[in-house]
Amino acid sequence: MSASQRIFSSLTLPSRSPSSSIFKSPTSLLLRYSPCFYLCFSRSITCFIMPQNQGKLGHREQRCNEKPGNETTPLAMEGVSAVVAETVTNKLGGFSISENGGQTHLSSQPLQFGTGHLAMQGPAQGEKTIWKPKSYGTISGATAVGVESVSAEKAEVTIQGSATETAGTKRSIDSLSKLFKGNLLENFNVDNSTCTLAQIRATFYPKFENEKSDQEIRLLMIEMVSKGLATLEVSLKHSGSLFMYAGNEGGAYAKNSFGNIYTAVGVFVLGRMFREAWGTKAAEKQAEFNDFLEKNRMCISMELVTAVLGDHGQRPRDDYVVVTAVTELGNGKPKFYSTPQLITFCRKWRLPTNHVWLFSTRKSVTSFFAAYDALCEEGTATSVCKALDEVADISIPGSKDHINVQGEILEGLVARIVSPESVKHMEEVLRDYPPPTADGAGLDMGPSLREICAANRSDEKQQIKALLQNVGSSFCPDHLDWYGYESGDAHSRNADRSVLSKFLQSHPADFSTTKLQEMIRLMREKRFPAAFKCYHNFHKVDSVSNDNLFYKMVIHVHSDSAFRRYQKEMRHKPGLWPLYRGFFVDINLFKASKEKVAEKVKCNNTNVGNFNGSVAISGEDDLADDDRHLMIKLKFLTYKLRTFLIRNGLSVLFKDGPAAYKAYYLRQMKNWGTSAEKQRELSKMLDEWAVYIRRKYGNKQLSSSTYLSEAEPFLEQYAKRSPQNQALIGSAGNLIRTEEFSAIVDGGVDEEGDLATEREAVPTSPMPSVVDTIQKHQGLIVFFPGIPGCAKSALCKELLNARGLGDDRPVQNLMGDLIKGRYWQKVADERRRTPYSIILADKNAPNEEVWRQIENMCHGTRASAVPVVPDSEGTDSNPFSLDALAVFMFRVLQRVNHPGNLDKSSPNAGYVLLMFYHLYEGKSRKDFEDELVDRFGSLVKMPLLKSDRIPVPDPVRSILEEGINLYNLHTRMHGRLESTKGTYTKEWAEWEKQLRETLFGNAEYLNSIQVQFEFAVQQVLEQLRKIAKGEYIAPTIERRKLGTIVFAAVSLPEAEIRSLLDKLAEKNLKVKAFLEDKHMEGSLKKAHVTLAHKRSHGVAAVAGYGVFLHRKVPVELTALLFTDKMAAFEVQLGSVDDEKIDSKNQWPHVTIWTGEGVAPKEANLLPQLLSEGKATQFEINPPVTVSGPLEFY
Repeated sequence: MSASQRIFSSLTLPSRSPSSSIFKSPTSLLLRYSPCFYLCFSRSITCFIMPQNQGKLGHREQRCNEKPGNETTPLAMEGVSAVVAETVTNKLGGFSISENGGQTHLSSQPLQFGTGHLAMQGPAQGEKTIWKPKSYGTISGATAVGVESVSAEKAEVTIQGSATETAGTKRSIDSLSKLFKGNLLENFNVDNSTCTLAQIRATFYPKFENEKSDQEIRLLMIEMVSKGLATLEVSLKHSGSLFMYAGNEGGAYAKNSFGNIYTAVGVFVLGRMFREAWGTKAAEKQAEFNDFLEKNRMCISMELVTAVLGDHGQRPRDDYVVVTAVTELGNGKPKFYSTPQLITFCRKWRLPTNHVWLFSTRKSVTSFFAAYDALCEEGTATSVCKALDEVADISIPGSKDHINVQGEILEGLVARIVSPESVKHMEEVLRDYPPPTADGAGLDMGPSLREICAANRSDEKQQIKALLQNVGSSFCPDHLDWYGYESGDAHSRNADRSVLSKFLQSHPADFSTTKLQEMIRLMREKRFPAAFKCYHNFHKVDSVSNDNLFYKMVIHVHSDSAFRRYQKEMRHKPGLWPLYRGFFVDINLFKASKEKVAEKVKCNNTNVGNFNGSVAISGEDDLADDDRHLMIKLKFLTYKLRTFLIRNGLSVLFKDGPAAYKAYYLRQMKNWGTSAEKQRELSKMLDEWAVYIRRKYGNKQLSSSTYLSEAEPFLEQYAKRSPQNQALIGSAGNLIRTEEFSAIVDGGVDEEGDLATEREAVPTSPMPSVVDTIQKHQGLIVFFPGIPGCAKSALCKELLNARGLGDDRPVQNLMGDLIKGRYWQKVADERRRTPYSIILADKNAPNEEVWRQIENMCHGTRASAVPVVPDSEGTDSNPFSLDALAVFMFRVLQRVNHPGNLDKSSPNAGYVLLMFYHLYEGKSRKDFEDELVDRFGSLVKMPLLKSDRIPVPDPVRSILEEGINLYNLHTRMHGRLESTKGTYTKEWAEWEKQLRETLFGNAEYLNSIQVQFEFAVQQVLEQLRKIAKGEYIAPTIERRKLGTIVFAAVSLPEAEIRSLLDKLAEKNLKVKAFLEDKHMEGSLKKAHVTLAHKRSHGVAAVAGYGVFLHRKVPVELTALLFTDKMAAFEVQLGSVDDEKIDSKNQWPHVTIWTGEGVAPKEANLLPQLLSEGKATQFEINPPVTVSGPLEFY
């Protein structure tokens, strides 16, 4: 389909879906905001590109009239790993494509936007639509049969017959020949007549990165709910991978790719969900569902949970999907359904939904957070779901029960703020749309996913082929996204890099294209860690001509830092579209007449102005669709110990040894704020695991993707030893063996990306500052995470001359440029030889690999380490600012006879410093400093630049930015190849020359902004001496509060309790005699009234007091009861905000003393002992009232 038709279809009026109003297509934002755009395009859009493709256009319009109800845009997406070479195959092998009735089905049909439909579409009211799937060829050349031939009992599609090459196939061959042999892109020149149309094909929610700590987010959420401004929505986080589906022609997508084993598994599992739900009607409903998604331009996102794609926290008992988002892509910014809309959509189509809870009152939302805090270290699916069911205002169970299909190990919860109307809308949905039945129960579903993978173990391609064939043609009529057109040699799907540059240079055809261009330009200008990879769009092969090219683009974000940085840009530029996860775009490059281009540019500029100057329209439950609103992830320790501590620690354990592994897992637990008790328990278990797995595997590392084959039996045996171990592990046993049916993934790639060690965010309440001291019987390593030119060697000389840090430990300097071989191994050897010495490691230590080695040395040789870093403001993506980089370069270029040969005579000195500078890329200054403090407990800053300096001169800034851009070009093409080699040799030589001229031309400025070196040395020396003396205060890093909630209680003031006892002793001789020899100091300091204990009364009972957290509660002391073994006050609790506070204990009391060997809980027996005459009671009349805060413990 030509670009003109695609634009025309986006401008036609919307129509209602024949289904419920919940599925009505939204009116195009473009039409609602831009009359100019509509008028200018409606006059001329039909001839926008017709001169170039008039014949093809006429043919497609004729088909549109013949079959209006089945028209859709086949916009499939693809993304591949960033390391895949982007080349275009020059030779195309032969192929055959199946036909049905002598007509080809490869040509594209007119586009159906979710926001616009052609006037003649859809059946008349009351008419039943019968959808017959088209028969597409598979890679084997077989013809797929229609719905009528599907077995009613098995709901399987039979593959039969053989195809003959028709005229349509010949046209496709000719088109492909042009595509791969004609250098169409190379000959496609961008000029004033060049336009481009870009449309999002599939996407998921933007990745949220809260600026505030978790504790601040919680308080803000509670405040919003308390004021009636919002509702808190909580859902389970199933442990799988992202899978998106946009119809059989729209495509199936993983997080950053398509056309691979991940999407083949996803399509198979989703198809099987239809069979389970619809039974014998499955094929018909699959076809209708595809048609609905394509006609309305929609995409559904799911969590794909399966045992064949690698291990997460627990191998699922079944393979399934859960729908997590439904998105209308339309012709503007994607709109995500609210949860009530999503559940309605899923129940209509009988798709699996997640377990969701709503909290709409202050009491319920505070109870939720208290319940999580009580369960965060021991929670499993059963205990978590039970507690949330008890405290939530509304609980909507998932159609797939996590316990039955995945197991007890629960990854976490996702809590987000949604509209205050959500509760009302959810109640309406639950009333109008009851849970659907499962008509496929008891039917033979054919071979399962695991059986198919087990039977096709030769390679990934064979598994994909078998899976797609078992899906059937009603759900997957063609396999273009996986194989393209092939019968012999496969051709490349990769397109030339110039697609992106030509896309950005072309005139945008509509508002969506303008916004996507804006997004990509910004990300490239700011050098975000992301790739924009383009691929040939085989679905559009019949529409390709010299002036009409079609591509797919995946926006692959490589680092979470990109999302954080992009959010900051959005705050400065509110008109920016969000940066989504799973981001796939269709691109069309085409030519148009100059008049039409001018008219389009004028109207598009008006349209952009209207959008940027207006408020976005809010839909139903609009808070759920606003990426700026609050969201928080809450994970459970029982999951994290498996994934982060065991699985992600394997590489550290096998590569660097048990000491490094211990440092790794202790750091992780410290980051999470794990309680001291759990840290001790986990350390014992993980040390035993390290010995066990190293003894069994030697130096051969256990595979991360199948680690549970070893970890699960170990955990099961460990849990059986004691109830304490069982609570630590959570659940273990009934291991599912995957070795015989795991999917084969090329290169061991993990599509979800969570097999890499993840350094989680460190949110919540700040920890108290701690004093770090370097003990004299320990050694010390002073090291330098810096860049050449930061003056570390000169500093080390001055530290040597200072003769120590105020003690008698010897100081030695190991200069990296003078040591041959492995430098850090040499440092380790010196540490073992002189364990009490202070070593100055005079070598740049720029990355985490080096930091880990230093940590290992510290653990193995009883030493501490102190990082010394040049002080700099840094940038959003680098801990060093450009003026700091300029000073470093200036210093290096003044060196003479440097032992490391990095001086003024080095031809590539500028390139070397850029290489070091980029080793820190992706870390903000705060992230950089926080990580060093977190790893080593201290940080010394060496003053570098004056605070009152003037900004960097433009020539200096420009030459540095030019070098950074050239470095990025060079490394993308050549990796770590030296700048004196490769494609850009001349450019590097010219830049190095200009760098020297520019820096020396600004020598006065560069000298003036530096602090005096003597002052810098003195500051470093003072900081190091403070650390050695124990006077150093580590910077505060925010962390989650330590521990997990066990009980709720009202704390009582010690002084008032002691005063009351003294008065009672004066009034009663028995009380005086009893108190004379009792030491109560410890008990009185901890005096409290227990309200509820999670072991005795349940998590929900404890969490229910969350609404009164930190509030003062009046407590009446009515009597003193005591025996020779214990004593307690009988109490009555008062009210807070006119609400009576009740204790779950049968006898509310304050234990003030117990004898040796008597547990405080034994005080609960005092009323019974009193009735038996074994205890003494002294009534307090009138009662004495004291007050204390309600707290969790």
